[in-house]
Amino acid sequence: MTLICVHSLSSRFQALTGWRRRFALMAAGILAASALPPTHVLPVLLIAFPAMAWSLDSAATRREAFGAGFWWSTGWFAVGLYWISNALLVDALRFGWMIPFAVFGLSSLLAAFNGLATLAVHMARLGRIARIPALAATLTLSEWLRSWVMSGLPWNPVGSVWDISLPMLQFGALGGIWGLSLLTYLVVLAPALVTRPGQGRTVAALVLGLPALIWIGGTWRLALNPEANVPDVTLRLVQAAVPQGNKWRDEQREAHLRDHVTLSRGPGFEKISAVIWPETAVAYFLDLDRLHRQMAAAAVPPGGLLLTGAPRITPRGVEPFQIWNSLMVVTGSSEIAAIYDKVHLVPWGEYVPLRSILPIDKITHGSTDFSAGPGPVTLALPGLPAMAPMICYEAIFPGAFLAKDQPRPGWIVNVTNDGWFGISSGPHQHLAAARMRSIEEGLPQARAANTGISAVVDPVGRVIAHLPLGERGILDAPLPQSLPGTVYGRLGDLVPGLMILLTCIAVFFLRRLN
Repeated sequence: MTLICVHSLSSRFQALTGWRRRFALMAAGILAASALPPTHVLPVLLIAFPAMAWSLDSAATRREAFGAGFWWSTGWFAVGLYWISNALLVDALRFGWMIPFAVFGLSSLLAAFNGLATLAVHMARLGRIARIPALAATLTLSEWLRSWVMSGLPWNPVGSVWDISLPMLQFGALGGIWGLSLLTYLVVLAPALVTRPGQGRTVAALVLGLPALIWIGGTWRLALNPEANVPDVTLRLVQAAVPQGNKWRDEQREAHLRDHVTLSRGPGFEKISAVIWPETAVAYFLDLDRLHRQMAAAAVPPGGLLLTGAPRITPRGVEPFQIWNSLMVVTGSSEIAAIYDKVHLVPWGEYVPLRSILPIDKITHGSTDFSAGPGPVTLALPGLPAMAPMICYEAIFPGAFLAKDQPRPGWIVNVTNDGWFGISSGPHQHLAAARMRSIEEGLPQARAANTGISAVVDPVGRVIAHLPLGERGILDAPLPQSLPGTVYGRLGDLVPGLMILLTCIAVFFLRRLN
């Protein structure tokens, strides 16, 4: 009965033409997006992804082949990125008009990568069975390309649907998120093989068994790495839940600073090793503003440190004038012990690409574009393991936050202001990306977010403690112990690259099977 239903669905889908075909593809992509955090409706993938493959099978022209990936992915990205509209509504009078361009325009741009993937498979003229692994390989390459072309936006790689299953995520320590995405594509496209008799059903059965093997391996890895903490280190993460619309108001900036200090000095303050505030928690240039730096230093625990996000500018009279989005380490004597300047900036959020020809302002406070920092660093901090900083969406770029020419850090600090996203899926998806960075590198992570989700994650991705989205408060937690370097941490994208190569070899041997 199931086989008959799949055959019927496949036939109906392939018979669609024109706008009905495009609409059905977008609907399939929208359906698939319900598998993303925080909803995780995974079974829909076994229906939605084969729809792309069926459409590609029946594509008579290159335009239709491109459309199979493009229209499907436009639906996927539009739902996955809808939260961008919340950021533009913070100042709706200035930026509200950009919502359709930002959501649907960006979705279309990203969808073009997948359109090229389906077009490449069509042009290879493969047998119908070989098209499935070929499609998995090209879609994975598409995700990788999205991570760096035009500054990159690898948001919601398909492997992130497994954020609901910690054992499945453990594969990230071997193949990273791209390797997990490749295996996921193979699995969710496999039902398209059921409509192909003989070898097709055999291949489908073998591929559909992959999640069980990954889950067993992940469960074993978790059992080998029980929870363990760095001795005598306790972190306090502050989540003040400052509304984004009020954050930069001149008459409220000092009140917000005092509020962070008050929360930081709550019960148990004397036992804390480090207090961590979110991205731009301080709306002053702390390195040049001694008065407000002294106010912030009141949040430094005895013998400890304050790690806070704050903007930084060039001193008066220094040219050219620049501004950075920074993470600063403040001591009890109100000195700046270390600074990290954000490297990977958000287009249109922190700078305007092609500013000379685009009459658009960046949506963050101020008229000057932020400057990028010199590169990743490892910060040596007294009383704490060496730390790798990440600011905001730097967390979505695999392997990009570690300084390869410096000693391996003992933990990650991710400060972010997800208040831009509102109460939406955005913060959940952002946390899922940050969590994967810990698994890939075998490093624990402390993540402080203005409105949430703040969390402490251990090196295998266990969320040790967290503050829910939109909740105001503090989070005290031990610092988990790091693991030795992972395979992905040592070899990086060579591992998923090898996986893609092996998939292509399989395509070569299957190329004539229908």
